[in-house]
This record gives sequence, C-alpha cells and structure tokens, in this order.
Amino acid sequence: MKPFHQILLNNLVANVTNFTVWFAITFWIFLETQSVFATGMVAGVYLIFTAACGFWFGSIVDHNGKKLSMMGSSLVSALFYGLSLVLLLLEPEGAFTDPFGPYLWVFVLVVMLGVIAGNIRSIALPTLVTILIPEPERDKANGLVGMVSGIGFLTTSVISGFLVAYTGMLGVLGLALAASALALVHLLTVSIDEGRPEPAADAPEPPKRVDIAGTIRVIAAVPGLFALIFFACFNNFLGGIFMALLDAYGLSLVSVEVWGLLFGVLSTAFIASGIIISKTGLGKNPLRTLLMVNLITWSVCCVFTIQSSIWLLAIGCFVWMLLGPYAEAAEHTTLQKVVPLERQGRVFGFAQSVEQSASPLTAFLIGPLTQFVVIPFMTDGAGADAIGGWFGTGPERGIALVFTIAGLVGVVVTILAFNSRYYRQLSAAYAAGKDDDGADGGAALASPA
Repeated sequence: MKPFHQILLNNLVANVTNFTVWFAITFWIFLETQSVFATGMVAGVYLIFTAACGFWFGSIVDHNGKKLSMMGSSLVSALFYGLSLVLLLLEPEGAFTDPFGPYLWVFVLVVMLGVIAGNIRSIALPTLVTILIPEPERDKANGLVGMVSGIGFLTTSVISGFLVAYTGMLGVLGLALAASALALVHLLTVSIDEGRPEPAADAPEPPKRVDIAGTIRVIAAVPGLFALIFFACFNNFLGGIFMALLDAYGLSLVSVEVWGLLFGVLSTAFIASGIIISKTGLGKNPLRTLLMVNLITWSVCCVFTIQSSIWLLAIGCFVWMLLGPYAEAAEHTTLQKVVPLERQGRVFGFAQSVEQSASPLTAFLIGPLTQFVVIPFMTDGAGADAIGGWFGTGPERGIALVFTIAGLVGVVVTILAFNSRYYRQLSAAYAAGKDDDGADGGAALASPA
C-alpha cells in the first residue's frame, strides 16, 4: 500500500475516534440534561478551541515532520481520553444531570480537548497531499480525503448512537482510548519521504515561531485569498447554527438510536461525493465549484425543515453532505497551488482559526437565543400566531425557523460573492499559478516571509 493510502487509512481511524467522541458527548449531554442550551455550549467549546489553536497547530506542522505531528496528535488525544475516563468513573451522584453543574463542564472540557488535539491531523493531511501528489492530481486526491471523512461520519454516527444508548460515555471513552493507541502504533510503521533537508552541522537552528505576521503577508500576496478565507468564515458563522441545533432537532423527531443510524446512512453521501471527485476532479476553476455548491446547499437549507418531517430532514442532510466535500476540496486545492509548501501548515492553520472564529459566536449565541427567544416565539408567541397554521408550532418548529433564516442569508451572501472582484482575482491567480510537483507550489504568486 502506498504511503498516501496508509496515511488516509490511519486518518480514517483517528477521524472515526474523534468524531465518535464528539457526536456521542453531544447526544449524551442532550439526553442527560434535555437542554438545547447545553448542546449549543458543547459546539461552542469545540469551535472556540479550534479557532484559538489553529495558528499554533499550523506552526507545529510547519516546523516538524508531518508524520511526527500526527503521532503527537494521537498521543495527546489518548491522554485526554484517559483522564476523561477517570472523571467519568469518579462522578458525584447526579453531577451530569445539571446543565449548569461545574463537574459536568470540567468533564466536557477534558473530553473536547482530546477531540481538538485531532485537529493537528486536519492541517497536516493537506500538506502531505502537496508533498506526495503531483499538482494535476491533487483535486482528485482531495476527493479521496473527503471520502475518508465521509466513511468516518458513516461509522461515527452509528457507533456513537448505539454506544450512548447502551453504554453511555463509558463505552465511548474506552473505545476512543484503544483506537487512539492503535492509530499511534500504526503510524510508527508508515515510511514517508517528506523531503525535509537535514540542517548543516554548524548551521544555527531557525526559530520555530508561529509568525502570524509572516503568514498574513503570504496570504496578502495572493489576490483574493483573504476573501476566500473570510467567505469560508462567514459560511462557518452560519454553519455554527447546525452544529448547535441539528442534533437537538433530529432527536426531537426520532430516538437516539434511529438518529445515529439515519445519520450513518446519510453519510454515504460523503463517500459518493469523494468517489466522484476522485474520478472527475473539480474542473478548471475550483472556486466556481465552491460557490456553486454553496448556492445549492444554502437553497436546500431554506426548505429542508419547512415541515416537521424526518424524511424532509433526511433529504436535506443528504444533499448537504453530498456537496460539502466539493467545497472543502476546492479550498484545499486552491491553497495547495498558490501557497508555498513551507508555509502551508501555518496558512491552513490560519484559515482554520479565522474560518472557525465565527462559529463559536454563533454556537454560544444560538443555543440560548433559540431556547429562550425563538422557541417561545414559535410555541405560544407572535410567530405561532402568524405562521403556525402552516409552519407548525412548538419547540422543534422554533429550531426549524432558525435553519430557514440561516439558509436565506447564505443564499444572499453566496450570490454577492459570485459577483465580487475578489472571486475574479483569485480565479485568475489560480489559473496563473505554477507548481513543480509540490516542490514550490505557489512560488510564482507568493514568497515565504
């Protein structure tokens, strides 16, 4: 098996592990507390740490071997999962039923730190695509990366739903600890030529800095690249709504086992999408592909909760998952071409931090806003009186209204982006880019600071 495929397999194990823990604790905390506010806080904890750590994680990837960075990610995750297991076993009676209890949130924080440590892999993997895959084939390789993520979602939702139903968090954390150790041991057997030159014996070691200012200069040197990152940031601002509320909405319609199984079936859309991209690529202009799929997905978002129907929800989620990998692959393919390899870790980390920075705000705000404003508005308030006759009333219709409004905003913003000069500038920069099989991708457009 080629090193790239072994890395994909290893990332699959790690993704399944970390996503299972994330899904499971979201399911579990809703079932324990029956609080939409609590699920919103879980999403917020994840997103705020992701945004805060992206710069640092990117620097770790740039200044160390990609394989070593991934191994460190698995080791740190395993340590946090082990500590979480201890906290679970020592739980004071009733501590997990209070959505405002300090012991619950210490436990959640430790669990989520294990999940967040896995984000180092999401930065290291696209840089390995640059190293191991020639430029003309990278969009297809990024499709395979999306397919692996899809398989991870497929197994994750099924595993987490049944584990939470039958073992609670005990089985989840036990599995996470074992799987993280397995991923670490497997990486030891994978040989990767990363092309990192050995420093001369008398040469001073260059400082290993995060260097945000230098990274900003690299991004600014590519016309329109900041606009791409901020467009993704706004998408994530809206996407935080789904992270905070989708599980609560699904669990209001079906049981946790059915929701987990359904989400697993729907995740086959990720796999189908990855296979299609790996065969056909993204076209001559990945940015156009990105905006087109955004327009379609936000349009679907406007209507997939228009009525209380698990089937309508399932169709909407399937379309969302089918097209989502196109957007991620398009962004990665663009960055891999226009950014120098030696800066890609920090640029991917910068993008992760900036793009995720809006989601915590959404997740932290939308849970309380939905719980205390929108749900009453659609239960016995003015919204129920105005549109309740056809839209429906009650708590889950309040959540549905939030989704519909988010979809309308997303459509408007995507149309504006399609007609912006930044889209034309970055499309031209991508078309003009040079690449020597990953050796100095993007050097014609940006030089390292």
